[in-house]
Amino acid sequence: MTRRLLSIWLPRLASDVSLRRRPVEGPFALTLRAGNTDHLHCLNHVAEAGGLHRGMSLADARAILPELATRPADLVREAAVLATLRRWASRYAPMVAADGPDGLVADITGVAHLFGGEEEMRGDLHARLERQGFTVVSAIAGTRGAAHALSRHGGGGIVPEGLLAQGIGFLPVRALRIDHATAEALSRVGLNRISDLLPLPRAPLVRRFGKGLVLRLDQALGHQPEPVAAEADEPHFGVRMTLPEPIGLQDDVRAGLARLLDQLCAKLAQHEKGARRLRLELGRVDHSAAEVEIGLARPMRDPVRIAALFERGIAEIDSGFGIDSFRLTAPVTEPLAPEQTGAGPALREGDALADLVTRLCNRVGFDHVLRYLPATSKIPERSFLVAPAAYSEPAEDISRKGPPRPGTIFPPEPVVTANDRSATPPASFRWRGISLSTLRATGPERIAPEWWFDDPDWRTGLRDYWRIETRQGLQLWIYHTPQAPGWRVQGVFE
Repeated sequence: MTRRLLSIWLPRLASDVSLRRRPVEGPFALTLRAGNTDHLHCLNHVAEAGGLHRGMSLADARAILPELATRPADLVREAAVLATLRRWASRYAPMVAADGPDGLVADITGVAHLFGGEEEMRGDLHARLERQGFTVVSAIAGTRGAAHALSRHGGGGIVPEGLLAQGIGFLPVRALRIDHATAEALSRVGLNRISDLLPLPRAPLVRRFGKGLVLRLDQALGHQPEPVAAEADEPHFGVRMTLPEPIGLQDDVRAGLARLLDQLCAKLAQHEKGARRLRLELGRVDHSAAEVEIGLARPMRDPVRIAALFERGIAEIDSGFGIDSFRLTAPVTEPLAPEQTGAGPALREGDALADLVTRLCNRVGFDHVLRYLPATSKIPERSFLVAPAAYSEPAEDISRKGPPRPGTIFPPEPVVTANDRSATPPASFRWRGISLSTLRATGPERIAPEWWFDDPDWRTGLRDYWRIETRQGLQLWIYHTPQAPGWRVQGVFE
């Protein structure tokens, strides 16, 4: 059976995606920042008709079309839409692969007759994509290179079997997917079209222009193989269950959840993944739905521990006239290596803390449960970091060298002394309206400001910190600033 390939080019994929959500009348372009300059990333047909093109700077584009509307490009969303279209295009062929950031290639060998022929298949493809708001150009040929060249440089079409040379010969040499320097070198010697290369011997072409040119030419003509390597789809971590009779008791919901968790966790283990977010959807007989969603502080695939985290959500479910379907998915997963099981402890080190963090986060929010982490700075305000507990790991070693630091640190508070200019700790002073007297003083610890940070609180210069034990029982962290005389308290030892 003769091999046939379909090349699908979406020349305005990024702008079409953006305009589907928020249409714009008139010229429109997406911009992408490179260095210190914004460039046009993708344009609609009105902007192209106005003389704009991809890659030109935004300043030049506005000089030509002051009414140009722009938005920043979203490369992640663009890639996600292309991946979705790749899965959608599997209706036309079993093997579909991405072809650059804005194209697809499908092996339609032995498939076209199901649509009434190749022309009818292209017509159906164009009609469906245009209804979704996409601009599309497609071509069918016996090789991937020929289909790619015809779709991007020939306006699309069909190359009949056995006529590859004639079908793409009129196209420019850059249609062979060669680099710009090689295309310019070919143009300088008068080789502007693919047909100009066909009668030439291969050896001189290789010596002058490199192996890449001859490889691309042979691939387009079918002399060298070029397979369609379709990417494997990401596994979908979801299981469902339909019940023969509606249920309404919480115990029945727990039993159904336990059965689905066993299946889902087995699938997660097969792919060495752990769930970070789980969603349980319960379908009622009146076609409404209830949903329970939980997040996890660390990747997990233990069905017993996960089931316990669903308890609060299950207790709040309204079963209505009965629940007749379950669907459990893990929309967010992370790698989780296999673990040794046996007669050891049921929980790994840190699992109990992770479960506690998970429960708290599901109640108050994952950004509201925080932990302190050490930082490499001598400045008291920068000696620690505050991070969400669910998205960070506790520090293994929080020990530090040097004098001890207080357990409580706050913004500096002035104290009243008889002599502010003295560099020795005062014998008596007032702080927060309390009269205190010094019993013992340890120090000083001199800390200089970090010159690479412009911190207004440290513009007064270096500080001499002392640990003061008062006769009243308080132990304070107090400092003196030689450049701006005065004493201030910044911490309290427990």
